[in-house]
Amino acid sequence: MFVGLAVAWLVDLVRGRAEVPGALVFLVVFCLAIALVLVAAARGLWNGRRWARSPVMTWQVLLVVLSLGWLGQQVTPWGIAVLAVALVVGVALLLPSVVAATSLRAGGGPSEQP
Repeated sequence: MFVGLAVAWLVDLVRGRAEVPGALVFLVVFCLAIALVLVAAARGLWNGRRWARSPVMTWQVLLVVLSLGWLGQQVTPWGIAVLAVALVVGVALLLPSVVAATSLRAGGGPSEQP
């Protein structure tokens, strides 16, 4: 999603349709940075890294807040779907099995258990 937005804004910038080019450049860089963080976090979760839960959970909380605002204005199937997926992923990140799987390797090796 973020890469698609960045590409669309970049196309507008190149075609000269941007009313505020500086802001558009910022939005392109910002969207690509968010996409990079989320991809890195997804890879981190796949590899069982503890740090990866934080950016993904933060993103889920932001999605819940945005979807509730969306649904407060107009109830749509897309708004409900975004809210449902964000809640499912957020709850899944807090499941004991996921916490245990991502707590085994904080930096790379097995953690020392007392």
